[in-house]
Amino acid sequence: MSENLLEIKDLYVSAGEKEILKGINLKINKGEIHVIMGPNGSGKSTTANAIFNNPSYKKTNGKIEFCNEDITNLRTDEIARKGVFMSFQLPEEIPGVSVTNFLKYAKNKATGKPVKIFEFKDELKKYMDELNMNPKNMERSLNVGFSGGEKKKNEILQMLVLNPKLAILDETDSGLDVDAIRTVSKGIEMFKNNENGVLIITHNTKILSSLKVDYVHVLVDGKIVKTGTQELAKEIEEKGYSQYK
Repeated sequence: MSENLLEIKDLYVSAGEKEILKGINLKINKGEIHVIMGPNGSGKSTTANAIFNNPSYKKTNGKIEFCNEDITNLRTDEIARKGVFMSFQLPEEIPGVSVTNFLKYAKNKATGKPVKIFEFKDELKKYMDELNMNPKNMERSLNVGFSGGEKKKNEILQMLVLNPKLAILDETDSGLDVDAIRTVSKGIEMFKNNENGVLIITHNTKILSSLKVDYVHVLVDGKIVKTGTQELAKEIEEKGYSQYK
């Protein structure tokens, strides 16, 4: 029997005066990869931000449980410490903080244990090799001067190093070429096991061409209007979202 990782129950979310999510229900079990697809403005990124309790978004109804614990109103850092990771559509640039130091600090905060630097650097190098990343990037300021593809690979590197229970990838495939998408897909496959889960948020089907997923959810106007297998993504690719509006 699959174990419950994340469950969203009848979630309504507003930003300012605008209601964006209008009763979302979603359940992710350990070992599963889920995809939320939908047109721009449908509420995909709001769903990710609501899970993380971003204060810019207000929950007006519903509940979010992670590993059967209510995390609806926890602070973002508390949710992250429980094992939830989110990669951003537009990753921040942090001048003066190297990729290595950022990851070392983040790992220390996530695990509460000191990081053994030589083992850590070996682990970083191994992952960067797998993701076709330039090893010189380890000492560069985080995301400063990085291309779009390098920034997205950096997010996948963070996911691998921090090894969360649930990884939420918001538009990770946005603006990437075919090779970069394959690399991102490879990173997701390296990460995924029977004890964790992945939620991919996207508005197109490119990443699904090189990644096997368990469930695809179509989100339109703040509601999940259809759930299916990978075949549903192919149907969206052919027919678009107009049939659900």
